[in-house]
Amino acid sequence: MSLSLVRSRALLGLEAAQVTVEVHLACGLPSFTLVGLADVEVKEARERVRSALLTCGLDFPHDRRITVNLAPADLPKDSGRFDLPIALGILAASGQLDGAALDGFEFAGELSLSGELRPVRGALAMSLALRAGASGTQLVLPPGSAEEAALVPGARVWRAAHLMDVVGRFQPGAAAPPAGWQAVRLEPPAGQARHADLADVKGQAAAKRALEIAAAGGHGILLVGPPGSGKSMLAQRFAGLLPPMSVDEALESAAIASLAGRFELARWAVRPTCSPHHSASAVALVGGGSPPRPGEISLAHRGVLFLDELPEFPRAALEALREPLETGHITIARAARRAEFPARFHFIAAMNPCPCGWRGAAHRNCRCAPDQVSRYQGKLSGPLLDRIDLHVEVPALGPQELLGAPPGEPSAQVRARCAAARARALARQGVANQRLEGADIDTHARLDGAATAFLHHAAGRLAWSARATHRVLKVARTVADLDGCAEVQVAHVAEAVQYRRALATPA
Repeated sequence: MSLSLVRSRALLGLEAAQVTVEVHLACGLPSFTLVGLADVEVKEARERVRSALLTCGLDFPHDRRITVNLAPADLPKDSGRFDLPIALGILAASGQLDGAALDGFEFAGELSLSGELRPVRGALAMSLALRAGASGTQLVLPPGSAEEAALVPGARVWRAAHLMDVVGRFQPGAAAPPAGWQAVRLEPPAGQARHADLADVKGQAAAKRALEIAAAGGHGILLVGPPGSGKSMLAQRFAGLLPPMSVDEALESAAIASLAGRFELARWAVRPTCSPHHSASAVALVGGGSPPRPGEISLAHRGVLFLDELPEFPRAALEALREPLETGHITIARAARRAEFPARFHFIAAMNPCPCGWRGAAHRNCRCAPDQVSRYQGKLSGPLLDRIDLHVEVPALGPQELLGAPPGEPSAQVRARCAAARARALARQGVANQRLEGADIDTHARLDGAATAFLHHAAGRLAWSARATHRVLKVARTVADLDGCAEVQVAHVAEAVQYRRALATPA
């Protein structure tokens, strides 16, 4: 048979679209042509496949005209994931494999020149796509990638370490599969999250309370204080206050990490914490490139994004955060392709109150002029600050308070309260309080008469936007959930209002 068809998958964002690798052998001048909108690394498969087949002692049709088409032709293809299906297609078209036996399987893997199979990105996305299609198709993947794909419940995954393991399974008249051909049935490991304990932070009761509210309701938080006041310590312990990940959340997070080549089985069901340096560009934060790759906000999906020294980030990078903070996803549009990535993360930012950092500190004098403070704080736009629910001052601690204070409350106790409050919100409305929108805010964030009057007065005096007012309502709803109250009261609104204070303006 001079024509064969082998199934595989191409990645476009988190989507894994099916690709049919069509291989045709014909008489004519010997050549090896690869078509179908293939990127450079895909076209390089010609040399890898030829060398791997010859090294393994298989026949390569040198005297034939080889045409490989990756269909559909308008779908971009990248990486070396198509090496294995191209090699199998050539073997099936030349009669060395049973082409009919390849039906019902999908293949992906990069070939070394010796025939060994190397892992590929996006194995989890491939397995999730098969589960969504409910087709019963089986996956054949290299070691490492096979274990990723097997994390999806119900997935049928086979691991092959070498090209000859796959050839031995599909050769005509094969008596038994080779030893390197193995089914992978993997139970997801229990995520053992090891986060620094909140008890290590001395004092800072107000900041710890704000972290508790943020963890319970999914709110963003901005920590403002002088150097050494504990802002980074608090942020690094925030992930330990979040509830455990569900299976679906763990699969989403792992699939994005797999796309970026960062997946580790030991980090399964552990909420990620991403803390890029302040020199990161807008593309590094939100994603981009060709083909589009996820950025830090997507790698932090279902976890924590911590931006230290917030005003030092490029203005374009900070403004690019505005839409994801509101919608929970990012759409990367380019001239030739478009990709969408999830980006529902817990946002934590930290900054100094002024360039020297000591404005408002009791034990140090600020040496910044008022116009310097204004320029520094002006790096953060009003719309961006409006999207951060909690603005918290973290004062510097004196030596006596720092050295003499007893250990604080451990993370486990705070996490239990946060989990209980979030469970109340999910039972009531199905989503965390931060995700309430439109009429749901009026329905679920009910205020009594005194609380309504208080909020109207505060919104008028502080000149809040409609967004800021709604965010205070959602924070108040979280405070009420932490207190176990069905209705939002004045005390809950008053606590929420104090977290919307603007940055201190220069005198």
